[in-house]
Amino acid sequence: MSQADVLIVGAGLAGLCCARRLQQCGISAQILEASDGVGGRVRTDVVNGFRLDRGFQVYLPAYPEGQRVLDLPALDLRPFKKGALVWYRGRFRRVTDPSEGVFGAAMGLFNPIGTPLDKLRVARLKARLLGSSWEKLLTSDNGLTLDELRVNRFSAKMIERFFRPWLGGIFLDNSLTTSSRFFRFVFRAFAAGGAALPARGMAAIPEEIASGLSPGAILLNSPAEFVRSGEVRLAGGEAIRARAVVVATDGRVAGQLLGEDVPPVSFHGGTTLYYSAARSPQREPILMLNGEGQGVVNHVAVLSDAAHTYAPAGRALISASVLGIPNASDPDLDRQVRDQLRSWFGEVVTAWELLRVDRIPHALPDQSAGQLDLWQRSVRLRPGLYICGDSRDQASIDGAMTSGFRAAQAVAEDLATQQA
Repeated sequence: MSQADVLIVGAGLAGLCCARRLQQCGISAQILEASDGVGGRVRTDVVNGFRLDRGFQVYLPAYPEGQRVLDLPALDLRPFKKGALVWYRGRFRRVTDPSEGVFGAAMGLFNPIGTPLDKLRVARLKARLLGSSWEKLLTSDNGLTLDELRVNRFSAKMIERFFRPWLGGIFLDNSLTTSSRFFRFVFRAFAAGGAALPARGMAAIPEEIASGLSPGAILLNSPAEFVRSGEVRLAGGEAIRARAVVVATDGRVAGQLLGEDVPPVSFHGGTTLYYSAARSPQREPILMLNGEGQGVVNHVAVLSDAAHTYAPAGRALISASVLGIPNASDPDLDRQVRDQLRSWFGEVVTAWELLRVDRIPHALPDQSAGQLDLWQRSVRLRPGLYICGDSRDQASIDGAMTSGFRAAQAVAEDLATQQA
């Protein structure tokens, strides 16, 4: 193995962005990845011609770090419609506006999802957040998302029937105790650019970053067993030394490798059931939310309506998302999901074919108000040892990429100081 200036443990988005920035600075880096591919939690598998992301995921094109790092045209992003269908009292209620999308919240007088004033309140919140810088949003006062919604005078109907399931799908937690800073960041990103899927699946994002690295920069199937300043020991016993080591795994694995150097990280999990169907139940790329708060399903999306490349010709790919990790077995969970969705779509649900159940227990680091008081945690642990990942920033694709950049900058600055 060639000697590199820096060893990076983990080829997720943070590790890839760290290596990319180091390469731009003229510093050689070797990524050691435990699995058989890049991306970390952002992976896509092809199953019977369907593209199945590992858990329901979308990309927000307005992410600031993504706009700096990614070749967005190359990702061939396929947008979701800016809006939502909310299941409430036996039918779907449309929450949308042709020009402003979900944030226009076009509430008619007889739409029970919110009040007529909620439309104005959403528009005001959108205008205020779009007028703020990303930095200002993430350094502003912090509290609970629920309190933020109340301060903005949203009705209880709007909070319970729209915001709770919508934000539950984003945060994997519908308690609305998530940091209001994170809420403002996510709300602004959705307002500015909506949500989309890369035509080749979410894995196209890390693959696009990895394609710009030097040949041989990523070593797959190389799990680390021990890490310290300037050294990584692989599971097979081989010790590799470098001028610096960056741990770019998720917070749970980082804690196992670094021990007391990092505090334990709490996670929210999510479960996604993927179904193949003869046709889409809605035939439009729009998110469907559970506005009643009953049943296991939080939201449903027909992924092939947004990106036809997600399914073979003549088939539809449907995802049903459940918050947390249910105790029910896969067959029992499938039955519960189908029972609920029959009331949404009818008996056609019986003919759907279950493709896979993804249970992701460590999907997102906890972003409750107390956890995100310091929205950017230090990437320097001690001389020669650094850390990055979405547990060091806000827990999103953008946060992971930003963290990788920050770690690379810290490494470059410290190595330059050593040479001076």
